[in-house]
Amino acid sequence: MLEQKLDALIKKTDLSVSDQQKSQLIGLVNLLHKWNKAYNLTSVRNPEDMLVKHILDSIVVSPYLQGQRFIDVGTGPGLPGLPLAIMNPDKEFVLLDSLGKRIRFIRQVLLELGIKNVTPVQSRVEEYQDEIGFDGVLSRAFASLHDMLNWCPHLPSQQGVFIALKGILPEDEIASLPSSFELVATHKLTVPELEGQRHLVLIKKV
Repeated sequence: MLEQKLDALIKKTDLSVSDQQKSQLIGLVNLLHKWNKAYNLTSVRNPEDMLVKHILDSIVVSPYLQGQRFIDVGTGPGLPGLPLAIMNPDKEFVLLDSLGKRIRFIRQVLLELGIKNVTPVQSRVEEYQDEIGFDGVLSRAFASLHDMLNWCPHLPSQQGVFIALKGILPEDEIASLPSSFELVATHKLTVPELEGQRHLVLIKKV
């Protein structure tokens, strides 16, 4: 049932997804559904809704990932980090969250689905240090761009970008970016069967 639904959703995008990737994405939904009963990881209860609101909403970002190393800050139950890691097995992802139950869930997913390119880290974002810096700092959790830039300025590499997943394009937030940051691009995302708008905002340090 979920397999057919996922196939139908992917056909409405330009994404190419292998059978193994589809099976891992379905596995992620099943684990999320199972763990959700005890751990309350997401307010989305129905696995079919998870396919749209969690899986598709994450993987449509995949074509915009430039570089090799990415960090998903405030990843929650691994969104968008886990679906993006499944889509990009050649790239490395750090999934950061301050809540132990979310990191335990992510570890279990990695184990059960055989995902090798993810490092889960339990930490507050402002306390997490990385020597090299990341090509992309991903987030769909932050309330505002200002918060994201305020808490994560130490995470991107010199060429790295902030990749914020937003609903409606936050034009006022973009207009009032601090002078040490500049807008790289915005992209309107199309997520099949998802109500409401989705945008990607790319920002870099000046």
